[in-house]
Amino acid sequence: MHRLFVAIALPDVVVDALTQLQSGIRGARWLRDDNFHLTLGFIGEVDRHGLHEVAGALGAIDAPQFDLRLSGCGFFGDRKPRALWVGASANPALTHLQSKVATALSRSGFPLEKRKFAPHVTLAYLSGVTQDSAAQYCASHGLFSIGPFPVREFHLFESHLGSEGAHYEIIESFSLATPLAEAGARAAPSA
Repeated sequence: MHRLFVAIALPDVVVDALTQLQSGIRGARWLRDDNFHLTLGFIGEVDRHGLHEVAGALGAIDAPQFDLRLSGCGFFGDRKPRALWVGASANPALTHLQSKVATALSRSGFPLEKRKFAPHVTLAYLSGVTQDSAAQYCASHGLFSIGPFPVREFHLFESHLGSEGAHYEIIESFSLATPLAEAGARAAPSA
């Protein structure tokens, strides 16, 4: 069985900036820097046949390239914080891509959770952290911002669980389309 999700990988400069945020709160299990990503959809356990169906559905997605900015800090779990994250700035192209991913997977028999899409990059999972501690951490990092950086592709990841935590591996990558105006500018003859 394969434990799958769809996500955007982050460039090294963004990963380096995120690792600088990984300190200052007890009870945080910080993610390894090679595990940073922005999830577009969690699929879950599928067999080999399902893996091929998922990859085929994702390969048929037609969505444009875009630039993305990460900013702000927050946590999930109101009274009992469970994760720290950095958010993605509002971006219609990102929302469009996530919608295309959800539709393609649903049509292939792999519907995503009905939860509203909240684009973010998880920094740490929390255990025994108070709401005040999490809020204080987020307030001190609330002005964090990096980007914009280009998003030219998205990926199908497999999650491998182990005693040291999860390790994420890219199984397949899917290119996004060059915007028409940009493609036309590149194709125009120079004077």
